[in-house]
Amino acid sequence: MNQVKAIVLAAGKGTRLQSEQYNLPKVLREAAGKPLLHYVLTALDFLPRQDTILVVGYMRDQVIARFPEYPYAVQDPQNGTGHAVQCAREHLKDFHGAVLVCCGDMPLLKKETYQALVSEHEHNDCVCTFLTGTSDLDLPYGRILRDKNGAFKQVVEDKDCTPEQRQIRELNAGVYVFDCQELLACLNLLKNNNAQGEYYLTDVPALMQERGGKIGLCRVELDEQIIGVNTPEQLETVEQFIRQHS
Repeated sequence: MNQVKAIVLAAGKGTRLQSEQYNLPKVLREAAGKPLLHYVLTALDFLPRQDTILVVGYMRDQVIARFPEYPYAVQDPQNGTGHAVQCAREHLKDFHGAVLVCCGDMPLLKKETYQALVSEHEHNDCVCTFLTGTSDLDLPYGRILRDKNGAFKQVVEDKDCTPEQRQIRELNAGVYVFDCQELLACLNLLKNNNAQGEYYLTDVPALMQERGGKIGLCRVELDEQIIGVNTPEQLETVEQFIRQHS
């Protein structure tokens, strides 16, 4: 494996998860007795800890104290996923390898899945490779649109899908590998002209394509691996899966 760094998005508050009443940030909410972030970092243990950067924000002191061996970047205020990665710029500015960007609230993603994504990226000479997958679960995730040759065309967010697009089973997992320097260049080009006024990482691949970069898709049968924890119900579901597999 060539040199790889990881950025773990771990700044969120967890409003829908009702985390405030537990006095915890989202990624420290527990499933089967361990924080959500613990499971993500365990799956990433094929990378050195010093190369795994946590982007922290809400109640960040708690996250830093719980995982003191990891470098971190602070996102304050939280202006979207693209902005989160921008906040880690200092850790990346002199790096010329690949950057894996993943979420601190997806505890079921397996180490083999992350490794397959990194491997696919390295073998196909892409500037960005998406993790995509199918799942029988009804999830409000962006759909992957491919062109007639099967290559990446665009991501359509669930709320923007036509009825036909909603039938597409290939989902965007929100996990990517990027060429580091191309990522930094495209983060500078991001605009926040959307309803939330935020900078979205999902806009970066299209910018890369406009600059002539090749976008890859690593499609995996993800099933429950793709679940991100946003609600108490999802936390309960994830806990059940963890207990089944432990």
